[in-house]
Amino acid sequence: MKHFFFLIFILCLLVSCRSSDSSMKSVDYRQLARAGLRLGFDIEPKDDWNLFMESASWIGTPYRSGGNGRSGVDCSGLNIAIYNHVYGKKLNRKSLDQKEKDCKRISRSELRSGDLVFFSTGNSRKKVGHTGIYLKDGKFIHASSSRGVIVSSLDEDYYRKHWICGGRVKQ
Repeated sequence: MKHFFFLIFILCLLVSCRSSDSSMKSVDYRQLARAGLRLGFDIEPKDDWNLFMESASWIGTPYRSGGNGRSGVDCSGLNIAIYNHVYGKKLNRKSLDQKEKDCKRISRSELRSGDLVFFSTGNSRKKVGHTGIYLKDGKFIHASSSRGVIVSSLDEDYYRKHWICGGRVKQ
């Protein structure tokens, strides 16, 4: 039902007067609605549409260790690809370097769309083993080794247990 109202909102935008905001003039609203469906949440006018559209285009890409392309990608490779496309920013290849060199550490409560999220794997609670990009409403996109590129919730038990920190990419 939530998606129904979102689609109605998008249709209203299509038939209403054109916005004077240049960033809204070139948007394909059908594509935006499809991106919201793929990501599992409504995309609103205040959201980072470029991030969400690019993220949605990666959903379902298979996992490949060391991969950084559409034929297969790992978690840090996904961050690199999305950041380069959306923000024109180059990130380091390794998850640890993304945390230590590319970001300013932030808490979970400070997360904004486009921030990176870092998790431990295995027994070490401090060693970065996984990363993703925060989208909104507790959701982040990442390359799962078992399911490929997916959107998950920070509230899932695994991610709560293995949370290290968020990172705001330095300018």
